[in-house]
Amino acid sequence: MMIDKLRLPVVAAPMFLVSGPEMVIAAAQSGIIGAFPTPNCRTVADLDAWMTRIVAETQGAPGLWAANLVTHSSNQRLADDLALIAKHKPPIVITALGSPAPAVETVHGYGGIVLADVISVALGRKAAAAGADGLVCVSAGAGGHTGFLSPFAFITALRAEFDGIICVGGGIADGAALAGAIAAGADLVYMGTRFLAAEESMAIPGYKQMVVDSGIEDLVVSPAITGTPASWLIPSLVACGYDPRDLGKPATRDYGGDPHAKWKDLWAAGQGVGTVRAVEPVAQIVDEIETGFRAAAQRLGQCAGAR
Repeated sequence: MMIDKLRLPVVAAPMFLVSGPEMVIAAAQSGIIGAFPTPNCRTVADLDAWMTRIVAETQGAPGLWAANLVTHSSNQRLADDLALIAKHKPPIVITALGSPAPAVETVHGYGGIVLADVISVALGRKAAAAGADGLVCVSAGAGGHTGFLSPFAFITALRAEFDGIICVGGGIADGAALAGAIAAGADLVYMGTRFLAAEESMAIPGYKQMVVDSGIEDLVVSPAITGTPASWLIPSLVACGYDPRDLGKPATRDYGGDPHAKWKDLWAAGQGVGTVRAVEPVAQIVDEIETGFRAAAQRLGQCAGAR
């Protein structure tokens, strides 16, 4: 399995308006998986250029790269994005906000694997039936579009009936939490917020500083912005004129048009926000995660040995 060669079983999760070529390349070169959402590119030409660069600069890297594809029916660029996926052949394609079915034939055709974002066991079953090789359990505590199940309960429920790859995300932001998720049965762990303030992140300086300055109490979950429940930084909502105590009704769910213009000043983060204490390069963040992961694994070994 291609993920077995990774230095750590971590995905630098695809983040809207945050994940770009620099972060994807740095993650792959650091021995993990770097991912980005295709809507981060305003045009198909931009996406072609990004993928061309990523392919060139990740050849021989100890890690991998992944493209995150919105398969919701409102994504008017889906066919064009799929054509570029067929051209550049990302080893992993992560589908979101819809069935993985549109991507499966294309990705399997060149030997890649498809992971599907899911927020419930029922959606996990549907994604597996549609041909997904793995499931990304978007759990409570995730940044951006979030879930509501405990990561550990979610892993257990899916593992009981699915033997493919299970990736889990939701407030998992350091090496100890990574070790706990792997011990619980996950194959991979999504970490988004932990990389949000990375030097290679496309987040603007004000966003990065807000992440550094914020803690778990500075978050609110609401569907009022995108139509799907998402975890937002309260200070960014206030700066844009929202009342975080009354964000109103859910917005119309629409991922077409120009989302850059719609949401560029509204900033998301997950419950791991308190672990981000400085703006650091991706390589240093991965080093810190590995140190914590090895220490946690040693503690687990000692516990097992004591019994």
